[in-house]
Amino acid sequence: MATIRKCAGDSLAMLLPRGHLFSVKENQETIRTLLCDLEQAILEAILVERGRTTVEALAAVSEETAADTIYAIDRVAEATITAWFTANWPSEWPVEIVMEGLEDGEILSFPVGSTVSETTLKCIIDPIDGTRGIMYDKRAAWILAGIAPQRGAANTIADIEVAVMTEVPTTRQWRADQVSAVRGGGVRTVALDVRDAFRSELLVLKPSRATEVRHAFGTITRFFPAGLTLLSEVEEALWGRLYGQADSPSPLVFNDQYISTGGQFYELLAGHDRFIADLRPEAFAKLGILSNLSCHPYDVATALIMEESGCVIEKPNGQPLDYPLDTTTPVSWVAYANPELANAMRPTLQAVIAEYL
Repeated sequence: MATIRKCAGDSLAMLLPRGHLFSVKENQETIRTLLCDLEQAILEAILVERGRTTVEALAAVSEETAADTIYAIDRVAEATITAWFTANWPSEWPVEIVMEGLEDGEILSFPVGSTVSETTLKCIIDPIDGTRGIMYDKRAAWILAGIAPQRGAANTIADIEVAVMTEVPTTRQWRADQVSAVRGGGVRTVALDVRDAFRSELLVLKPSRATEVRHAFGTITRFFPAGLTLLSEVEEALWGRLYGQADSPSPLVFNDQYISTGGQFYELLAGHDRFIADLRPEAFAKLGILSNLSCHPYDVATALIMEESGCVIEKPNGQPLDYPLDTTTPVSWVAYANPELANAMRPTLQAVIAEYL
């Protein structure tokens, strides 16, 4: 088994078992390709299952876990992941899987039978982010995955070196976008034609360069009833302090509650949104709500893509995302379309958070 090291300049390539060392670029691109292939396989399985069953069947509750409710459509993706890794993952790169649907402490690694101590890589996956929207055919969901060198319990989101997110389109869409990144290597986006054997075409996503959110989309996440009033007050205070009251009846800032962290990331990457903050854990703590649905590490598995695109994503206090790679830790995050906007908004946002949360 390889000796696991973590220091400046370490890469996935340097952490592979002896005898399997590659250049940094070669290794990262190989990992990117593998994750892209995995997510395309998951997408295909979901589309096939959706074509032969009913909305009611896909929306059936399969299991309640510590992290979230698991629906029947989620199980389709999970089964595909296990089959794909068994058939396709290189045996010389033993990997531990951390995934929504697995409880913390539940072991899944490949090659099958590998112990966690034998793995050199850790892959965190959200099989379907946005289940509630896609299972009712309302809005696209996303498949999310990130790969990090194996550091056991010390692993955090900041360790992820390769990330991929793939759109699960509604039945009205012909296109599924797939966005991927390697650390230091930028972002690549392709459009997959789901009508034509996933034929791909290169795309370019451009986050907004605006330095304000007036007459644009900016959102404080409040998907569900718990904490909704308090989070609405936070958002109203934020925009009021930044921009005051509109001179006309038309609102200054628009709000979009896309029930998918991956979907929210995409809206920022594509230039559709300029600011999004998920402060549910702070709101629940303030209100004494002990258990309710919030973001988890697998939901932000593709934060690397945001960073490589030039967006800013951080904790509400401005610190880097350093949440552990597990399935239950509540995650708060704030994302800005660009550094200039972050600098303009951050002091006011933090003052509002301090006052209300």
